[in-house]
Formats: sequence, structure tokens, C-alpha cells
Amino acid sequence: MEIKNKAPRINLFSLKTVQMRTFHLTWLAFFLCFFGWFGIAPLMPLVRDDLGLTKGEIGNTIIASVAITVLVRLLIGPLCDKIGPRKTYTGLLVMGSLPVMLIGLADSYETFLLARLAIGSIGASFVITQYHTSTMFAPNVVGTANATTAGWGNLGGGVTQMVMPLILAMVLGFGVVETMGWRLAMVFPGVIMLVVAVLYWFFTTDAPDGNFADMRNSGALPPEDDHAGVTKGMLAAAGDFRVWALFLVYGACFGVELTINNIAAIYFFDRFELSLQTAGLIAGLFGLMNIFARTLGGAFSDKFAAKSGLSGRVRFLFLTLFIEGIALVAFSMMDALLIAVSMMVVFSLFVQMSEGATFGIVPFINRKALGSVAGIVGAGGNAGAVAAGFLFKSEALTYQEGLMYLGFAVIICSFAALAVRFSEATVAEEKARFEKAMLERNGALSGAQAVPAE
Repeated sequence: MEIKNKAPRINLFSLKTVQMRTFHLTWLAFFLCFFGWFGIAPLMPLVRDDLGLTKGEIGNTIIASVAITVLVRLLIGPLCDKIGPRKTYTGLLVMGSLPVMLIGLADSYETFLLARLAIGSIGASFVITQYHTSTMFAPNVVGTANATTAGWGNLGGGVTQMVMPLILAMVLGFGVVETMGWRLAMVFPGVIMLVVAVLYWFFTTDAPDGNFADMRNSGALPPEDDHAGVTKGMLAAAGDFRVWALFLVYGACFGVELTINNIAAIYFFDRFELSLQTAGLIAGLFGLMNIFARTLGGAFSDKFAAKSGLSGRVRFLFLTLFIEGIALVAFSMMDALLIAVSMMVVFSLFVQMSEGATFGIVPFINRKALGSVAGIVGAGGNAGAVAAGFLFKSEALTYQEGLMYLGFAVIICSFAALAVRFSEATVAEEKARFEKAMLERNGALSGAQAVPAE
């Protein structure tokens, strides 16, 4: 579908336009989904002792937390095309908050596993985030917009590593025992998710000119059964080898991030014999890099596009992913705590830049099936996390060995980025769009042209 009146610039400190309200609410919603999704991870040492979990069972819960998201991400993209991102995001926030709050009722390995499986569905929020910002921002800034909203959302994975132990400490301060404390602590992220669901419903629209239903009724968008229909869009995306190349690429960056979010706290807790709070703080550094690292990936993708077009975006993606793999192998070999933390930060930088660079390309694969493309590529991240989860489930491998093998896998997967190609017609068309967006941006900067507020 062709959406009009996309914003050619990002006014970060403004809420006057629907584009910027959507920008801020998408990253906030995704942040809280991530917070709820991985809220239990820094509390796993307590959960392990409370429920008597083995390493293999912990590995199964890690796999469960990301496995269901593969399916939900595949479904959520076409759903955005059909009913719009506003309704889709609001519904996901409401339904996703329930298992987050109710995981505290788990009293066995089986019930805990099912709870983590259910919570994993909120990971599909990423697809909606990328879809919604792609409908709101023009080609010259869409890479930056996508990367920033996703990055600040992913920040929730780092913040939760630091904040959940503090929330637990607050709960324990009221005289609650640890076995009940971790259960009560998980109510907090669920409640906040419900609050943001209300804000999302009232302060965003599907596109700059309104909601999809109203735009279809007015003729501003084609009807659902036209060429941009859900089924045809999904088939077109699934039949495009470039989509599957990005599926693999995203598994090698976002899949790795999900894996590290799940194991970082317990890895530092066990390997370096740290306290729960200290291990959580160090693990949180990995996610905190999202405050700028993923944005860098999208911004550089836009810069490379300005100089070399779509092929520039592809080359930049390959470079960041290749360096990510090397940094992960190096991190796995570190035995001293300070050096390990330093290398983790470097590794984190390139993981998240790779994610931003990936979704700097996604909006240009197939404009008529944006939701389906975003859904499949987004699912690749979770498929990668599922595959990586088996490395850390095995009793025969240490976490350190698993990280090293994962790094080598990332290096191999980086070459899949080079399989993404664009036709000459598409390159010319996107170049024209990019140049038009730059003219609009310059006009807006000089006051000659402004983006409509609604």
C-alpha cells in the first residue's frame, strides 16, 4: 500500500504530530513488552532454587520464551495489514499482560514452562513497532526511525535486568519471603503494559491520514481484497528469497540478543560468583546499549543509502554482522571479569547495529506486503534464538563454549546479507523517493513545507 504524508524528519522532542506521537508510543510499548518478556530472567537463580529446575529445564524455558514468538510474528504482520497497527498493538498489550502477571502462580517446571511460552507471544510487538514507524516516516529517515523505536524498545531487556532485582528487594522489604517475592514482582510490568495499551488506543492512528478502516471507506486506501490483500501479500513475501536471507540475518543478530538477555545474568552469577544484583547490573549493560547502538545502525544505513542507494544499505549490514560474530567469539574467550564486560559491550554495539541495519532494508523489499515481510524477518530473530537455545540447554557444553559456537555461526550467517539484491527499476524508484523526501525535509526545515499533524 502507498501511504501519503510520511514525515521526512524526526522531531524528537515534539508530540504535536501523529507521526511523533506514534514514534514515542511505539518504542514505549515495545520497551514495556520487552520488560515483561524478560522480567523473569534476572530472577532465574531464585526461580531455579524455588522450583528445583535443572540446567536442561532452564534451557527449555529459554527456548519456550522465544519459540512461540516465531509463529505469532508470522501472523501479526498480515494482521497489521488487515486491521491496522493501532488495534493490533493495543490488543497484544492487553492479552500479553495476563501471563506476565500470572506467571507467579507457577508451582512446577511444567506450569512455569507454559507461562514462559505464553509470555513469549508479546515478542511479536516488535513487528508492529517496525510496521507502524514504516507507515509514518519517509525513506530518508525510515531506517533511523525503525532502528530508534526498536532500539529504545529493546532497551527494556537491559533495564529489566537492573530493575527487577530492585523491585524484588522492595517486595522483600515488606517481609515477603523470596519464594513469594519473585512472584509478586512480576505483577508490576503487567500492570504498566495495561496502562500503555490505553494510551496507544487513544493517541495513535494507523497512518498519518487516519486509521485503515476509515481510509478504506473513503477510498484513500484500496479495499482489503485488492492486490495488497493479506493472503496475496503473505504469499509474495514468502516467495521472495531476499526475505528469507534477511530471516537468517535477523536470527544472527536479534536472535543472539534474545539469547544473551536470557542467559547473561545467570552466566555472570555462576561464572564469576557474583551477587544477584551485581550480575543483573552487568547483564543490563548489554541491553542498555540499545539506547544508541541500534539507532546508529539505522542512521548509518540511511547514510549509506544517501551515497550508494539500496546496495549501500546491504553492504553496511554485512559489515556489522561480520564484526558482531568476531566480537562474540572474543567475548566467549574472556576469563577476567573486567575484560569480559568490556568485550560484551563491544559485542553488544555490533549486535544492535546489525538489527538496525536489517530493518533499514526491510521497508524496501515489498511495499505492498510490508506487514508480511516484517513478520517473516522478525520471526527470524526468534527462530535464531530457538536454535541458539539448544546450545545452552546441552549438559555437554558450558555456556562459554555455547557462546563461542554461536559466534562462529554468526560469522557464517553474515554472508547471507550479500544475497539481498534489488532490480534496477526498484533502485531507481527508491532513489527518487529518497530525493523527494530530502527535498521535503529541507522545505520543512526552512518552514516552506510542514508535515500535516493528522
